[in-house]
Amino acid sequence: MNRKHTLALTAIAAVFLTACAAPMPTSADLDKLAKDMASRSFRAQGQAKLDRLEQDEDNRLCSDADSKGVSVTEADAKAIEARNLASIKAPADGKYLGDFKAGEKVAQSGAGKTWTDKEDAPNGGNCYNCHQISQTELSYGTIGPSLYNYGKMRGVTDPTSATAKPIVEYTWGKIQNSRAYNACSSMPRFGHKAILTETQIKDVMALLLDPASPINK
Repeated sequence: MNRKHTLALTAIAAVFLTACAAPMPTSADLDKLAKDMASRSFRAQGQAKLDRLEQDEDNRLCSDADSKGVSVTEADAKAIEARNLASIKAPADGKYLGDFKAGEKVAQSGAGKTWTDKEDAPNGGNCYNCHQISQTELSYGTIGPSLYNYGKMRGVTDPTSATAKPIVEYTWGKIQNSRAYNACSSMPRFGHKAILTETQIKDVMALLLDPASPINK
C-alpha cells in the first residue's frame, strides 16, 4: 500500500471514529428538531392551526412512553385520567340525546380539521373509520369495538331513566374526552378538542342509545 492510500484510510478512520464518539441526540433534541422543521413548513390555513404543533402534557406523557415501547406509569395514568375527567361538562340544557338520524350523518362524515376546510364548516366524527355501528354499513374499521346494539346490549330502554343514567353519562364522557377513562386512548377527544359541537355529540349519543335508533333494533 503506498503512502497516498495510507493517508486516505487514516482520514476515513478519523471521520468514522469522530462520528461514533459524538453523543446520540436525546428524545428532547429530536422533538425540538421535528418541531422546528414543522414550524418552518407548516402554515395556519382553514381549520389547520399552528396550535396543533403544541403537545399538551397528556400527549407528551403518552407519546414519550410510546416512543420507549412502554406504558405510562400508574401514577401518570391516574393523573391523566383525573385531569381529563375534570374537563367533562354535562350538556347545558341537561338533555343528552339529540337526533339519531343526524348522528348517523356525523358518524359517516370524515370532514374537518384540514387546511382545505373552511373555519365555519362543520366537522364529522369519522366514527366508522374505527367502529362498526350500523349493520347496513359494510365499510368500517376495527380499531375500536363494534358499537352495533350499543344501547340495547346495555339494557337502555329509556335513556332518561335513573337506571340508564350511569351508561348515558359514561357514553357522554367517553365521546367528550376519552382520556378520562383510558389515559392514552387513541380515540379523538371530540368535545375537549372542539372537534364536534355539543349538538353533534348529542346526535351521536342518540345514534348509540335511543331505542328507536336502527342500531338498537
